[in-house]
Amino acid sequence: MLTTTLAAPAALTFDAILAAGDVVARELAPTPLLAHPLLDLAVGAEVLVKHEHVLPTGSFKVRGGVHLAARLTEVEHERGLVTCSTGNHAQSVAYGARLAGTRATVVMPLCAPAVKREAVAALGADVVIHGATLGEAAAHARSLARDAGAPSYVDTTDTRIILGHATAYLELFRQARDLDAVFVPIGSGTGAVGACLVRDALAPGCRVVGVQSAAAPAVWRSWRSGVVETAPATTRASGLATSNGYPATLDHLRHGLQDFLLVSDDDLDGAARLLASHAGTLAEGAGAAALAGLLATPVKPSRVAVMCTGGNASADEIARLAAA
Repeated sequence: MLTTTLAAPAALTFDAILAAGDVVARELAPTPLLAHPLLDLAVGAEVLVKHEHVLPTGSFKVRGGVHLAARLTEVEHERGLVTCSTGNHAQSVAYGARLAGTRATVVMPLCAPAVKREAVAALGADVVIHGATLGEAAAHARSLARDAGAPSYVDTTDTRIILGHATAYLELFRQARDLDAVFVPIGSGTGAVGACLVRDALAPGCRVVGVQSAAAPAVWRSWRSGVVETAPATTRASGLATSNGYPATLDHLRHGLQDFLLVSDDDLDGAARLLASHAGTLAEGAGAAALAGLLATPVKPSRVAVMCTGGNASADEIARLAAA
């Protein structure tokens, strides 16, 4: 069981990320940042892949759950947690709750892949299926936290979660400080916020480029307009299926990202296929988004990192890898 500090959440600062790095490093080994010569040839640039999919739960998001577990309040620890997700955030909170020795309830929409529902349950969380969209699942999860004595709601953009996610980029920029750019998939934007904050401290000359599915463009629209917007989320990539922007991440994304790209779901499949054939890596749609964004960039950076954020590919995604 992880010993919790029962401390209030820290602000989104580099010092807080360093502290989160110490917490996460006690539970999770650093993930490799690897070159794949065949991938370099296919892309036309020197590409380093940050293999976050090798972490427990198969996603970088477990970092958020580990850090959350160490920062629970006494009330949260006593009453347990409730959250919503299409899969990877759900697994991270379930993993964190198990580390902390408390309970977790996860509300998942009907569109959540079965393999991710099963993985959340296997970690000991109670899974509730509700709603057709992530927004509907989120509303139900919040309703479960309203009564006296109810579990505490954990938002996907909780500061403790963002700080945990940022530790992936603390590792990355320590592993390679001379990068021209880093491409980052964006669902709610928590990982991209971490990328920007760490970049500002360790590699200010590096560009951070966000990538989202054109079939779920709410955060992209919010980034362009400066206000939280909504949009249909019809993407096949469950990790990118957000239907609204997020106030907690929007300002950081607007100030930190040098660019924000939309790619098609077919582009995601093509990038996943390239990772499998040229880098020996099975990535889910969101995990392939960074490479898809790089492939869609006309002028490639000379030396670039792409985040393979998750490997929890559904049966449908795996089947599409074989399609020519």
